[in-house]
Amino acid sequence: MIKVEDNQGTRLDSYLSEKLELSRSKVQKLIKEDLVTVNGKNVNGSYQVKLNDEIEVNDDLNYEINVEPEDIEIDIVYEDEDLLVINKKSGMVVHPAPGHYTGTLVNALLYRFNIKGGENHRPGIVHRLDKDTSGLMLVAKNEWTHEKLSEMISKKEVERHYLAIVSGLIKHDTGTIDAPIGRDTADRQKMAVTDQNAKEAITHFRVLKQFKENTLIECILETGRTHQIRVHLAYIEHPVVNDPAYGKGKATDFGQMLHSKSIKFIHPRTGKELFFEVEPPIEFKNKLEELENEE
Repeated sequence: MIKVEDNQGTRLDSYLSEKLELSRSKVQKLIKEDLVTVNGKNVNGSYQVKLNDEIEVNDDLNYEINVEPEDIEIDIVYEDEDLLVINKKSGMVVHPAPGHYTGTLVNALLYRFNIKGGENHRPGIVHRLDKDTSGLMLVAKNEWTHEKLSEMISKKEVERHYLAIVSGLIKHDTGTIDAPIGRDTADRQKMAVTDQNAKEAITHFRVLKQFKENTLIECILETGRTHQIRVHLAYIEHPVVNDPAYGKGKATDFGQMLHSKSIKFIHPRTGKELFFEVEPPIEFKNKLEELENEE
């Protein structure tokens, strides 16, 4: 937390740029993504800081981090000169951040590839999976591809399907959750369905199988907000099993039962449609078998 004791009247983006030793454009990006609050509220970059203002910058991005290549095994599903499709294992953080400076997917990528494009602490990353979510991710290998893939995701031109095991029995075979998501005002490390400083968030789902007290569903992201599927499913009172943040259960060694099963997109350079699909990890399958045996 930064308490304003000098330079009051300065624009927020300029003030933080100096205090954090970050470029003004990077600070503006943090503000735009609602990762900066003043006295607990989101404001825009032109806000003029006042004496005793309390400014918080969410730990997810922010400071310049020197990322070291590390020899960590990763599952490469597809590779060409422009991009990679990775099958990320549960428990792996995507990029370095405070508390997770090593052992991330980015550390592993830099050991094997000359990745360019994106921010210095997460080169190549165009979208993320939560630490304990397994499955497919797109990675750009150069600046041009990073720009194109980011634009495609923004325009909803990348189709992503997930498998989730949720608590309770979902009554409808299909459905759409259209509820805006923003920072949880009670806990800034979490997201929530809210009308305050929120962004459009849409998740489609269909029921694949019902068990005694759980449901296996497929989710399709129309938007890609932080923790979107987990927040939306908790919002309709069917949280992902083993989700320590949004569910009722305790954290486990494996984490929440959420898997990025498939991804489909048009290759930005060749124009060819690409589709990839991977099976969920053994822990996910074991949970399904356990639920089958309960019936």
